[in-house]
Amino acid sequence: MTGAIVWLRDDLRLADNPALRAGIDHGGTLTVVYVLDDESAGVRTIGAAARWWLHHSLTALDGALRERGSRLVLRRGAAADVVDMLVAETGADAVFWNRRYGNAEREIDAGIKSALHEHGVEAHSFAANLLWEPWTVTTGQGQPFKVFTPFWRAAQAMPEPRHPLPKPRDLPAPTDVTGDDLDDWALLPTKPDWAAGLRDAWTPGELGAHRRLEHFVEHALEDYDQRDEPSMDATSGLSPHLRWGEISPYQVWHRLHGELEPSQRQQAPAFLRQLAWREFNWNEYFHCEDIATVNVRREFDAFPWRDAPEAELDAWRTGTTGFDLVDAGMRELWHTGAMHNRVRLAAGSFLVKNLLVDWRVGEQWFWDTLVDADAANNPGNWQWVAGSGFDAAPYFRVFNPERQLERFDPHREYVRRWVPADEERPEPIVDLKATRQRALDAYDRMRRS
Repeated sequence: MTGAIVWLRDDLRLADNPALRAGIDHGGTLTVVYVLDDESAGVRTIGAAARWWLHHSLTALDGALRERGSRLVLRRGAAADVVDMLVAETGADAVFWNRRYGNAEREIDAGIKSALHEHGVEAHSFAANLLWEPWTVTTGQGQPFKVFTPFWRAAQAMPEPRHPLPKPRDLPAPTDVTGDDLDDWALLPTKPDWAAGLRDAWTPGELGAHRRLEHFVEHALEDYDQRDEPSMDATSGLSPHLRWGEISPYQVWHRLHGELEPSQRQQAPAFLRQLAWREFNWNEYFHCEDIATVNVRREFDAFPWRDAPEAELDAWRTGTTGFDLVDAGMRELWHTGAMHNRVRLAAGSFLVKNLLVDWRVGEQWFWDTLVDADAANNPGNWQWVAGSGFDAAPYFRVFNPERQLERFDPHREYVRRWVPADEERPEPIVDLKATRQRALDAYDRMRRS
């Protein structure tokens, strides 16, 4: 009797899932498994907000599988050990998964594939979560692009991304192997339960992802040219759904190339360009060392970061710096697990330039508090703000939070959602002009070192 294992990772969906499609086509029994791997070397443990999302996404996926005659098997441990045990328990003669792109993850997957082949078990991986895998879009010399615009130009010259695969109506019967109880993983906060704002803001899962996409297309896409205004409902909110693979970039791409009103179609290219920035960050992650800890531009290894007082860091984390836009953004982050992109730039610039704090401190805080934190985009965006990454903003470009507020939230509609008008505000913790100059002096010392 034949059977297959489909090993899910950041692809928690039924539709447009090449590994799942391959498992169905293989025939025989089908075991769908998610492995929580906190043990394999080099794999970064996900943050607290992401763990909350994962719990609810796995719950939604299990429900969708059960509606089709299957179920989700949960296992925890080093992926190589878990997959080996599952093959032995199920008698599967094939294992399928969708590809990952970090150095550690690729080594793990390659080792598992090699071991399976040695034991006569088929093992196949597929492209599922990127429109252009990192080795497919390169310069004329076969090198990775380090600047976004030529990367985007080259990507647009590639063949059209494939069309999404349909959602299966029925699934082969699962094997009778047991799995972990999701509650035993303790992914949800309990003492205290700080996730009320997350529950209000989000609906994790494949259904929630597609509802979010349709809401964006129908109600926000035509206003996408106002996306830098945080008070506007002009962004997609798809980032966490893409991060967990509840929707694929192929589905988003083709929906934006599908039936649209003229006003929507006019804005679609700008949104797809932002979707391509996600791909560019994965390209950076694939070709570089651990970008969460190592400067892409190694000259920044000599940057004289400041050991800031804990009181300043606490003020930044809790949204009590005395600068309304920064404080509103940091409170939004704590409450919802997300922050408007324009505000992220201001909050990030304030930390690494006005407070002169190492970007890795901010990256780690966002890693723990963002529901959409992934291994490429979170550090990639922090290195962009710090000036140390691919196509980064020049370090001397300092986002003045007061000017950003005047330009993008002049009526303080966004700020007042998070910083009430009657709140007694703290005095600003720094002088913007003086700390900007301090940052520029530090940059100059690095350049001369």
